Amino acid sequence: MTSSAARDHLIVALDMPTVEEARRLVAELGDTVSFYKVGLELLFAGGLDLARDLKRQNKNVFLDMKLLDIGNTVERAVANATELGINFLTVHGHDLKTLRAAVSGRTGSKLKLLAVTVMTNLTADDIRQQGSSLAPADLALRRAELAYAAGFDGVIASGQEAARIREATSPKFLIVTPGIRLQGSTTDDQERVMTPDNAISAGANHIVVGRPITQADAPKAAAEKFITCIDEALAAHGSGSPTSH
Repeated sequence: MTSSAARDHLIVALDMPTVEEARRLVAELGDTVSFYKVGLELLFAGGLDLARDLKRQNKNVFLDMKLLDIGNTVERAVANATELGINFLTVHGHDLKTLRAAVSGRTGSKLKLLAVTVMTNLTADDIRQQGSSLAPADLALRRAELAYAAGFDGVIASGQEAARIREATSPKFLIVTPGIRLQGSTTDDQERVMTPDNAISAGANHIVVGRPITQADAPKAAAEKFITCIDEALAAHGSGSPTSH
């Protein structure tokens, strides 16, 4: 496994206020990065047009919408999203009805649906405030099992939950992991963090990295550090990957 292939496992989160800033970063990163996440902040500032442009540049695009509504609305929203040609779309994994509606909406499309399990900035106390007595890891597993049963392609989950989710689902079930930090770096507002190599070794297919790259003094060099960590983790598994992609 070479770093040029390992780069496909890195998703850079374009969590910034303007499309202009995002475009400058994409241009600076060049061929180093092949996969980008466009989230809510940027979506309200022209992010859908950016997503289309990234696809025209042969980049992979993860649209982080975190959909949660009645089934009919989610189904129609997903159907519209398929017209964008994006690769990944997120839906909150709270209930089976919503998840099944999303699956119905993407019928006939190559769009991959990912269920958000438990946000990586949430602690056990936060989960209790939401009315659940489950630990974050147990709740993430439960929601991953719902997504798998509904026919989703994968989940968004902390690296701390990746191994259990992998065991409970399938080698082909995608695990996309945010809350990634290099050893010794600041965790910002993330609570359940993991290093890139440990996340990949635990079963994650892709890692999502935002501020450690986007706010770095040298973003391209920072991205290359993450890719090197991914590369080493994949190589350690012999086949080049701990899971099927």
